Amino acid sequence: MNREEIIELIPHREPFLLVDEVLELDERRVVGSKVFQGDEWFFAGHYPGRPLTPGVLLCEAALQCGAILLAHLRRSGDSTPRLPLVTRMDNVRFKRMVRPGEKILVEVELCDRLTEAYFLKAKITVEGQLAVRLDFAAILSSSAAAEG
Repeated sequence: MNREEIIELIPHREPFLLVDEVLELDERRVVGSKVFQGDEWFFAGHYPGRPLTPGVLLCEAALQCGAILLAHLRRSGDSTPRLPLVTRMDNVRFKRMVRPGEKILVEVELCDRLTEAYFLKAKITVEGQLAVRLDFAAILSSSAAAEG
């Protein structure tokens, strides 16, 4: 799945779309990737001379992959517009820095679903090394989609 197909599924857009492509997608799991080129706006100040991808943006890449998975699950369901909203993040662990030019692989797995609440876990790796892991929950809100 390329960026154009991703844009059809989730509401995120440049400069805040943090998934370049989807490599795997099924009913329980998605694997996406992103290369931070080094010319992104945030590298100018994080940190000058020694750029480092902000951890919060790595988490956001995982959340966007989760949104792709939830949108995929809804494709065969009702067509009411819904906006993916994160309701919590837990057990966030940063294990490795991500520098400009490195490709991250983002794996998100659906662990459980309780009516409209989805519970997921994510792992971000760079060259086979764990960079970030986290658990998160999300809902699909029809009221938030109507406000946009």
